[in-house]
Amino acid sequence: MCGRFTQSKSLAEYQDRFSFSAGPPGYAPRFNLAPGQEALAVLAGEEGRRGELLRWGLVPAWAKEERVGYKMINARAETVADKPAYRGPFRRSRCLVPADGFFEWASTAQGKQPYFLARRDRAPFALAGLWDRWHGPEGEELRSFTIITTTANHVVAPIHERMPVMLQPGDEAAWLDPETPPAELGGLLRPYAARDMQAHPVSRRVNSAASEGPELLEPVAVSGELFG
Repeated sequence: MCGRFTQSKSLAEYQDRFSFSAGPPGYAPRFNLAPGQEALAVLAGEEGRRGELLRWGLVPAWAKEERVGYKMINARAETVADKPAYRGPFRRSRCLVPADGFFEWASTAQGKQPYFLARRDRAPFALAGLWDRWHGPEGEELRSFTIITTTANHVVAPIHERMPVMLQPGDEAAWLDPETPPAELGGLLRPYAARDMQAHPVSRRVNSAASEGPELLEPVAVSGELFG
């Protein structure tokens, strides 16, 4: 799964990398994004790409209660086209979720150890996301998203069996394009090349969703073997 990730760059850097002009005024870099919090997402529109802050944890348009979103932070690539909560957004409302890295927890003799995983060059990348609009009983609107996961590559596998889908730059436009045939989308949801990724252990401070700051990404020394 993917339960934490980072958006540590400035809005201008993301605008340049993902080619969107309009950006949300409330954006601020984050080093420990958790479910239920707002994150930057890039959406397609009639006037081009736009950046919006969406809540992490997809609430389908037909849901009776918004709290279902806490169970829908991830969608599996293998079943996303068929699951009732995701098949509609999979066809009509896909998004890019800018990121610089993500956290996963490995089992060790000393307990759960968090690891930070990123590209070797630490460049930002796009996670494959889906988004939807939900309207509450008083007419309030909530926009939310989920992150698609796939099988882990050789870098991630010793830590966790799943990883978020990190789209190749050349696939991002097709993923956003609502005209891309659904049959072609599955081929985009593959594990990222292990040779281009790195992982290192970080402080257990990231276990708390209240923890923030660039120091959370710094490597720490650990002992013991990974249990998987």
